[in-house]
Amino acid sequence: MNAQGPIHYSGMCATMRQILNKIYTTSGWSAAFFLVAICLTVMAQVVLNLLDRVSSLITGEAIGLTIPSYADFTGFFLAGASFLALAYTLRDGSHIRVSLVLQHLSPKLRHIVEIWCLSIAAAMALYFTTYTGFLVHESYIYNDLSPGMIAVPIWIPMTPVLVGLAILSIALIDELVCVISGGEPSYEGKGENLLEQDHADLHAE
Repeated sequence: MNAQGPIHYSGMCATMRQILNKIYTTSGWSAAFFLVAICLTVMAQVVLNLLDRVSSLITGEAIGLTIPSYADFTGFFLAGASFLALAYTLRDGSHIRVSLVLQHLSPKLRHIVEIWCLSIAAAMALYFTTYTGFLVHESYIYNDLSPGMIAVPIWIPMTPVLVGLAILSIALIDELVCVISGGEPSYEGKGENLLEQDHADLHAE
C-alpha cells in the first residue's frame, strides 16, 4: 500500500501538469483568435472604405458602408488578446525580465529572490483577478453598456480579461510551487537565450 503511494502521487502530478499545460495552451490560442479577429475586422473595414471611395468617384456620392462600432470591437478584441496571452507568454519566457541583478547573485540567494518575486507577482495577480471579478459582476448586475452604435454589455468583453488574469494567477502560483520545490521556473533562460543569440548574431555579422 505504501509502495503504491508515491506512484499514485506521481501520476496525479503528471495529470495535473497536463491539465495546466492545456489551460495555458488554450489561453494562448484564444489570444491568437482575438488577434485574427482584429485583423479580419480592420481588413473588412478597409475594403468597405475602398468601395465607398470607388462609389464616390463613379457616382459622386459615397454609399456609407461601415462596420458598426468596429473601433469598439477591435478594442474589445485587443483587450482579450492581451490578457489571455499573459500566462502563455510568461511560461514561454516572452515577458520582459530585468535579470541583471539576478545574474550576479549566488544560486541560493537567487533562489530566494525568485521565490520572493513570484510571491509578489502571484499576490498582485490574485488581487487584480478578484477586483476585475467584482467589476464584471457589477457590470452584469447593472447592465452596463458600451457607448458605441452597437450597445454591447460591458461584462462580455470584460470576461476574457478576467479569464486571462485568473489563468495568469494560476501560472504564477504554478511557477512558485515549482521553485519552492527546488525546480527551475519554466521561463528560466528562454528570454535571456534569445537576447544572447541576437547579440552573438550581431557580432558575427
